[in-house]
Amino acid sequence: MTDLEKTTIRKVAKRLLPFIFLLYVVCLIDRVNLSFAALTMNQDLGLSPYAYGLGASIFFIGYFVFEVPSNLLLERFGARIWITRIMISWGLASAAMALVRGETSFLIVRFLLGLFEAGFFPGMILYLTYWFPNAYRARVIAAFMLAIPVTGVIGGPLATSLLELHGWFGLAGWQWMFILEGLPSVVLGFVVLRHMTDRPSKAAWLTAEERGWLESVLEKERQEVEAAHSRLSLWRALVDLRVLTLSAVYIGIGTATYGVVYFLPQIVKGWGLTNLQTGFVSSVPDVVGTVGMLIWGHFSDRSADRRWNAAAALMVCTIGLLALAIFNASPWSLLALAAISVGLNASRPLFWSLPSMFLSRTAAAGGIALINALGNLGGIAGPTALGWVKEVSGSFSGGLYFLGACTLAASVLIPLTLRNPRRTARTVQQDTVQQDMA
Repeated sequence: MTDLEKTTIRKVAKRLLPFIFLLYVVCLIDRVNLSFAALTMNQDLGLSPYAYGLGASIFFIGYFVFEVPSNLLLERFGARIWITRIMISWGLASAAMALVRGETSFLIVRFLLGLFEAGFFPGMILYLTYWFPNAYRARVIAAFMLAIPVTGVIGGPLATSLLELHGWFGLAGWQWMFILEGLPSVVLGFVVLRHMTDRPSKAAWLTAEERGWLESVLEKERQEVEAAHSRLSLWRALVDLRVLTLSAVYIGIGTATYGVVYFLPQIVKGWGLTNLQTGFVSSVPDVVGTVGMLIWGHFSDRSADRRWNAAAALMVCTIGLLALAIFNASPWSLLALAAISVGLNASRPLFWSLPSMFLSRTAAAGGIALINALGNLGGIAGPTALGWVKEVSGSFSGGLYFLGACTLAASVLIPLTLRNPRRTARTVQQDTVQQDMA
C-alpha cells in the first residue's frame, strides 16, 4: 500500500463513514420504533396482532414500489440532493405516526413512510462504491451496517424512555416517541446538503493528486468488472439470474430480520417485564450481535470466498430462531436472541459485497436497488406470519419456525449464487491490503 493510497482512503473514510453511519442509525430508529410503540399503541388504537403485523408489513409495499426508481434518480441527480429529499420526507412521515387514530390511518401512514424512505439503504451501498475500491468495500460496508446492532442497543432504551412521557400536553407516550424520533431526520436532511459530496471528482477536501488516484483506481475496477462479466445494461441487470438469486436470498434474510424486529419487544415483555425493562433487555442481544459482527468480519476478511462465511452466519441465525421457538417463554431465550443477532448482523455486510463482483455503473444502481426491494418483501412475510400465528395459536413458536426455514433456505442458496472467485494475483493483493488495514 502506497502512502498516497493510505492517505486518500483514510481521508475519505474519516469524512464519509461517521456521517452516513449516523444517517443510518436515525433511519433504523425511525423504522423499528413501531415495535416499541406497540407496547401501548396497539391497545390505544384497538389494533389486533394481525392488524399490527399488517401495518408493519405495508411499509415494505411502499418501499418496494419506489425502490428501483429512487436509486436511478440518485444516480442521475446525485446522492447529495436525493438523500436530502429522502430524509426530510421520511422524517415528516415518521412524525406523522403520532396523528394516527385507527387501523385505516395507521396503514396509510405506514405505506407513505415506506414510499418516502425507499432508496436510502441501496443508495448508500451504491454511494460507497463511488468512493472505495473493491479491496476495501466489504469492510466499509460492515462499518456502515454496524449501525444495525448499535441501533438495537440504543433504540430500545431510548424508545421505552420516551414512552414514559405519557400525558405530556395531552399526548400519549408513543406519540411523543414518534415526534421526537422523527424530527431529527428532517434536520439531518438539511445537513446532508452541506456535508455530502457526490463523487471524488467534486471533493474539494481531497488534493488533486488524491482525486486523480482514486478516480483512476475506481475506473480501472469498473472496466475489469465489465471485461469479466460484460457490461450489463439496466434492463439486463434487472433480469440477470445472479441478481434474482441474490434477491431470493435477501428475502429470507429480510423475513427473519423484520419478523424478529417488530415482535421482539412483545416477546420479551411476555416474560413479565415492564415497558422500560423490556427496552433495556431487548438491547442485550444486539450488544452481543455487535461484538459478534466485528469478530466475524475480522476473520472473514482473511477468506477469498465470502459466500461460505455468509452461509455459515445464516446457519447460526437459523439455530437461534429454532431455539427461540422452543424457549420463547423463558429468559433463557436471550441466548437464542444473541445467536440470531450475531448471525443476521454478520451475514449482511458479506452479502452486500457480492453484487459489485459483477455489476457496475447504472446496472449496479438498478441491480442493488432491485435486490433490496425484492428482499425487503420479506418485511411483509415475517411480521404478517408472526402476527397471524400469534393471533390464531396464542404463541409465536409456529411463526419462528417459519422464519428459521427462511434463513435455512438462504444459507443453502447463497453459495450457489456466484462462482467461487479464483485466487488471482489481484485477489491476493486485495487480501494483503485488507490485512494491512486490520
